[in-house]
Amino acid sequence: MDTKKLTTVDSSESVERVVEVIKRDGGVIISNFVPGQTLEALKEELGGYLNETPYGEDAYFAGNQTRRIARIIARSDSAVDVALNPLFLESARKLLQTPSHVWVGSDRLEVEPDIQLSITQAIQIAPGQGLQPLHRDDATSLWRHPQYGREARLQIMLALSDFTEENGATRVIPGSHQWDDERMPTQEETVPAEMQAGSALLWLGSVYHGGGANHSDHPRTGLTMAYDLSFLRLEENHFLSIPIERVRELPEEMQSLLGWNASRTFLGWVEIDGQMREPRELLDMPSFIQVGKGF
Repeated sequence: MDTKKLTTVDSSESVERVVEVIKRDGGVIISNFVPGQTLEALKEELGGYLNETPYGEDAYFAGNQTRRIARIIARSDSAVDVALNPLFLESARKLLQTPSHVWVGSDRLEVEPDIQLSITQAIQIAPGQGLQPLHRDDATSLWRHPQYGREARLQIMLALSDFTEENGATRVIPGSHQWDDERMPTQEETVPAEMQAGSALLWLGSVYHGGGANHSDHPRTGLTMAYDLSFLRLEENHFLSIPIERVRELPEEMQSLLGWNASRTFLGWVEIDGQMREPRELLDMPSFIQVGKGF
């Protein structure tokens, strides 16, 4: 079968070029996505957590020779830089924030949906791990293709080690974002997202993909995050997993992307003194504590 390859662009490319390739192919590899200093910092900040984490117990999907850790924004300063990297964040905004119109009385309003950081995980595939079943990540929200006519998610996989076909590089079906929900994906249609450490794969939530099988002698480690439309439920519950003290330290933009904001459509507000207010205002109140503070 003549399988379409993934396109690789350099991190010096514009957001517009990255978006163009993603719209066409469903995904793109960006070489040199982070500098060497950031890559080494991520390895340092996340390596200890991974080493202490047992392998999974889900042989079917998550893997029983795979380590996974979440709460990445709580654990890594460098991960904040990855989440806010314009090639990821601005591409997500251009791909996901498709305006819709609503009527408010006699006013017809054009409204762009907000986006939020939905999931963060470091994933380490050890030797002996088999293929992950092919899937679409927007299935978490039961997204329908092509009925909904828009994308729900843009995801990143940043290579913390080299990704090769032998060691379990993420397998992707380019162009599958254009398929309807009746077409079944097959491994024969996939290509490996081979890339050097420090490079990144960006792909749409509608693209079929899965972790590769590791036939090498070394683990394959990557950092994944996803931006979702903010009217969807977060895949990872940041409100319980990230301590308030850590949230207070983050840039305001990162706080908003974690859900500490009220969206343009009024989702997510809190009541303060009888008013619907921004949740970020709670962070300025010394008396405010979080239920999951000691998580």
